[in-house]
Amino acid sequence: MLGFLLRLLPFWVREPLLIVVGSVLGVRVVYLAVRDHDRMLAGLGVVFLVFTAIRVHTVVRALRARRNPNTPVPAAGPAAGTAPQPQPSARPQAAAVPQPAPVAVEKAPNAWGQAVAAVALFGAFGAALWVAPHVLPSQDNTAQPATCSGEEHEKLPNVYKKDPRPLTGEALCKALNRPDLARLLGTPAETATTASGSNNTAALTDGRVAEPEAEIAFDTYTVHLSATYNELSMAQYVKLKRIGGEQNVETRTVLGRPAVFSSDHTMKLRIRLGDGGTSGGPVEQGPLARTLTVALDQKDRGGYYDLTVWSTSGALPDDSALLGIAEKVLPAIHP
Repeated sequence: MLGFLLRLLPFWVREPLLIVVGSVLGVRVVYLAVRDHDRMLAGLGVVFLVFTAIRVHTVVRALRARRNPNTPVPAAGPAAGTAPQPQPSARPQAAAVPQPAPVAVEKAPNAWGQAVAAVALFGAFGAALWVAPHVLPSQDNTAQPATCSGEEHEKLPNVYKKDPRPLTGEALCKALNRPDLARLLGTPAETATTASGSNNTAALTDGRVAEPEAEIAFDTYTVHLSATYNELSMAQYVKLKRIGGEQNVETRTVLGRPAVFSSDHTMKLRIRLGDGGTSGGPVEQGPLARTLTVALDQKDRGGYYDLTVWSTSGALPDDSALLGIAEKVLPAIHP
């Protein structure tokens, strides 16, 4: 296709264009061959340069032919020393026959003008290729943030149908999966790799307490948000924590609601895939997690949100990061 288009171009456009392209490619390929000590590239560069030299020779010959056109040779006069031959007597001329009008000679195109036009065309083409990526919308190959994938196609547990209706895991996930969540965690360059929500019920409640969950994972941190719809107030929650022997409990107030900071280790479960099926090892202690628990409402009539952050490396963000996330996410949740 490219060769067909080149053949359609006039000689004084096509040849300068081939010379410019061939010389640029030849010099570039030879430079790469010398730098990388590649003989195949060197041979390819020589081919480009030889091709360019042939085109230059063709253009030079054409220019010389146009500058020195062939002129007709004048008729030879009588030789010196010879007597002039008698001329026949003039005969009466016949009536003058009208001569046809001279044909206008088509003016040949200006070779130098075409050469300059070819170079200008090549320059405009190169400038378009240079500017296009900055003007045209480019395809972004960077990783896109994960979107929430919940259990919306599964049947909700009966406890989710009571009035007032508890939140679903999908609603929690959409509230937590904010564009600025990575910035709030202190890792603004990261994007969410996974985002999910689930409609669970609290353990040991026989399905009578709704406990939807959502989780957003980044390369550095993982953020988990759950809502527990029980009748446990924050004062009772803190008392249970201390009875359980947890010392690192800090009470706070978040959005006018009672809240508490606590820390606990996650659990690590290893599953081995063998020829005979799967086998699991003992449950091990995982990295430390930091949790901010906030009452569902300001009156603290029971129930709470758990906002937990952890990382596989064991590093944790400052408590201010959890406070910032809670102050952004919780107001966007509408039970």
